[in-house]
Amino acid sequence: MNAREIRAPKHGWIPKKERIWVIVAIVIAATFMLWELKGLLQLSSATLHSRQFEHTFKDFGSNARIGLFFVLAYYVLLRVIRLRTLNSLGNVKKWLATLLRFARRWHTPIAIIAIAFIILHAVAVFMHGFKFDFNNLSGLLALLVLLPVPFSGLFRYQRLDRKWHLRSGVAFAVLFLIHSFL
Repeated sequence: MNAREIRAPKHGWIPKKERIWVIVAIVIAATFMLWELKGLLQLSSATLHSRQFEHTFKDFGSNARIGLFFVLAYYVLLRVIRLRTLNSLGNVKKWLATLLRFARRWHTPIAIIAIAFIILHAVAVFMHGFKFDFNNLSGLLALLVLLPVPFSGLFRYQRLDRKWHLRSGVAFAVLFLIHSFL
């Protein structure tokens, strides 16, 4: 027998230590989306075009923004901890390493829940009435760039993504920030 035959096959796309939290996040996101979509579909036409409903879909976007800031914090902390100026500050680097481990552990589950809020936000915007203005077009472009991010994240677990997860994530982050703050 050679070494290839002896190796145990890889089980699943998601590492075992993260699998439970990813599954829990998927269940929470799917349940929340179905619940909210059911509620959105039961609204009258007058309610869909009111100012009150505008606050509803903006709240979905605001909740997604909070989650995405946490998701992006992982990359910021990763970049900061690699700075050479922190080598002399041992306590700060240890504290940042602890924050980085926390952000890494919750990066995927929070991202899944944030994507659920983004989908609800997009559906509610289309139900309210999509206008061809800068804000809506930048949001639509950000949504289109977001589509490959979760799939490239799955490839990232297997080291097959060739940095597409990071690249598409950064492109989404830029478009998301433009959509959110301009």
